[in-house]
Amino acid sequence: MKRAILRAILATIAIAALGAAPPASAQDKGRIGISMPTKSMARWIADGDNMVKVLRERGYQVDLQYAEDDIPNQLAQIENMITKDAKVLVIAAIDGSTLSQVLQNAADKSIKVIAYDRLIKGSKNVDYYATFDNFQVGVLQAESLVNKLGLKQGKGPFNIEVFGGSPDDNNAFFFYDGAMSVLKPYIDSGKLVVRSKQLGMNKVGTLRWDGSAAQARMDNLLSAYYGKDKLHAVLSPNDTLATGILSSLKGLGYCTAQQACPVVSGQDADLPSVKSIIKGEQHSTVFKDTRALARVTADMVDALLSGKQPEVNDTKTYNNGVKVVPSYLLKPVVVDASNWNAVLVGSGYYKESQIK
Repeated sequence: MKRAILRAILATIAIAALGAAPPASAQDKGRIGISMPTKSMARWIADGDNMVKVLRERGYQVDLQYAEDDIPNQLAQIENMITKDAKVLVIAAIDGSTLSQVLQNAADKSIKVIAYDRLIKGSKNVDYYATFDNFQVGVLQAESLVNKLGLKQGKGPFNIEVFGGSPDDNNAFFFYDGAMSVLKPYIDSGKLVVRSKQLGMNKVGTLRWDGSAAQARMDNLLSAYYGKDKLHAVLSPNDTLATGILSSLKGLGYCTAQQACPVVSGQDADLPSVKSIIKGEQHSTVFKDTRALARVTADMVDALLSGKQPEVNDTKTYNNGVKVVPSYLLKPVVVDASNWNAVLVGSGYYKESQIK
């Protein structure tokens, strides 16, 4: 009798569980593999979170992996995604020139590949590229320095030092070229003076976007070239480097009542840098709304898996050495003390309580 009652209870629980089960959705649309470079930069965490949110809302399973800036680790993670039959791979490469073989393996299984924010180079098996207008990012960074220094009004000369991003990140060259398209005329005319004479990505690049390396280089520059002379501006291509640069400057008496901070640019609108801007230390950053990039990428996934042509707005700029990769470029926005609230809080990207 007791066994019959127990069986009846278990049967009731099983029926209830079946009735409560959510309808299948993610399983129907398949798995999307997302390979991100590192969690050491806040922006990549935001990118990953946004991609997962958007793709799950659209009914996909998501396999998100972070490689922690270890190339063999990223290759192994992507191979694992291929083995698990991912329908599409979304890849933000650590080094965009190292993925040719693993992407061939993906192509052999008819898996489509979207390069995410960083161009994948040297492979025919890159189907689409979702990113921001990276040349324009550099333009905005340089213009923010020019405007703050008053160069258009004839002020100067001013001393400036230039930092570049990671040489294995294709975007770093676009950032640099965009910035130099604005700064070079002022350097040529003598209104901006690079006392170290260090220009070109081979001299100013910062491997893996390492903030401590930027801090060490800034220490060396200040020691070698700015004993009595003051540094007035620094082109920094992102917020991680800007933080390291400012740490160096503060260590030598800048950012005080006696000696103001040089005008320092940035990118990514990381919270610590936004707070630094409000405090009057870092001058500006370039905001790239990763929510919008996630939506564009998800639109590409939807189109690819429904046999449609993904929407693109650039078919000329991004040649990876084998092919021009059709791309969708989003618009970046410069942020400084005058508009951080309207841009970052007004858009819902941050809550004001996170910043203040």
